[in-house]
Amino acid sequence: MDKIIRQLIRKYKTNNPFELANCLNITVWFRDLGKGTRGLYMCKLRRRYIVIHDNLDERWQRFVCAHELAHDRLHPGFSRFWLDEQSFFNAGKFERQANKFAVRLLTAGDSLQRGESISEFLRRNGVPEEMSKFYM
Repeated sequence: MDKIIRQLIRKYKTNNPFELANCLNITVWFRDLGKGTRGLYMCKLRRRYIVIHDNLDERWQRFVCAHELAHDRLHPGFSRFWLDEQSFFNAGKFERQANKFAVRLLTAGDSLQRGESISEFLRRNGVPEEMSKFYM
C-alpha cells in the first residue's frame, strides 16, 4: 500500500486525490447518492468512475475521492455490490484498507509535530477526525 502511494506521488507530483484521478483517467462525478452513501467506485465498459455524494463538505469529498481511488489501485476488478451479493468475502476488510490508504495518501509527506495529537494532525491535513483509527 505504501509503495503504491509513493509511486503515485512520485509519478504525478501530487497527493491530491482529484488530480490523481484525473491523471489516471478516472472520471469523478458529484451526484446525490441518498442517505448513507458517501461515494462509490465503478468500472463500466473499461471506463472508471468515482461518484461522490454532492452534499458532502470539501474535507469529506477529498477523503471519499482518496478512499475510492484506493479501490481502483488496491482492489481492481472487485465490486462492493458483487462482493455483498455473490461472494463470501467480508467487504469490511476492503473498506478498512481503502480508509487506511486514503489517510496515508492525504497525509503523505507530513508527520506529527511535537506535542500535536493525531486529531490535530489529521485536521491540519484535511482528513476527517473520524478516520483517526486508520492513521496507524
